[in-house]
Amino acid sequence: MIEILEEHNAILVDGFESALIGYTNGNRIVAVYDYDKCVRALQKQNKWTYEEAVEWMEFNVVYSGMGDATPIFITID
Repeated sequence: MIEILEEHNAILVDGFESALIGYTNGNRIVAVYDYDKCVRALQKQNKWTYEEAVEWMEFNVVYSGMGDATPIFITID
């Protein structure tokens, strides 16, 4: 999976390897991450509360505007 994403210049987020669950198909191939796994990774890596991790995730990752190669973060309910 990583090879395909790198081949298409998709942005991969350091520290979220365990949350990478796939990639999109079609004209624009981007990485797809499990949002909740990303938050848990931030909590573990930084010893943050859930709220601190969500705030950092929203401000620095989800709404950071990385262009066409920006990953997608989904919630699996």
